[in-house]
Amino acid sequence: MLSDVLLQALVIGFGVGSLVAALRAVLAAVRLWARGLRVMGVVTPRAPADRRIGGLVRFSDHFGRDLLLDPGKYGPLCGLPRVGRSVPVVYRRDQPTDARLWNVCHLLAPSFGWFFTSTLMFGTAVAVAH
Repeated sequence: MLSDVLLQALVIGFGVGSLVAALRAVLAAVRLWARGLRVMGVVTPRAPADRRIGGLVRFSDHFGRDLLLDPGKYGPLCGLPRVGRSVPVVYRRDQPTDARLWNVCHLLAPSFGWFFTSTLMFGTAVAVAH
């Protein structure tokens, strides 16, 4: 009995934490959408030793510094073009190193992942309760 209650409390706590992370990711995307600076970047190839798929995005911030954006695992899934093509990038003026690709899929992918995780955790809590 006590172990069921403890397990349910842990799963609900993880679900609430995931839901909070999803809301924070959505708010960050909305802030970028509303007040972010938009520039064009160019997709460049990764180093030959790097085995991850997709390219990197090179862009310049408002000070003219060249920066490199790694779209990570979301890049190929969210429509990152081929090497040499241009792609829009958005970033906050005070944090150009935290740039994201300027498309809805790339901006909202983390929030959907966190929301899906919270849904799974709440469903597990319901299953543990019965």
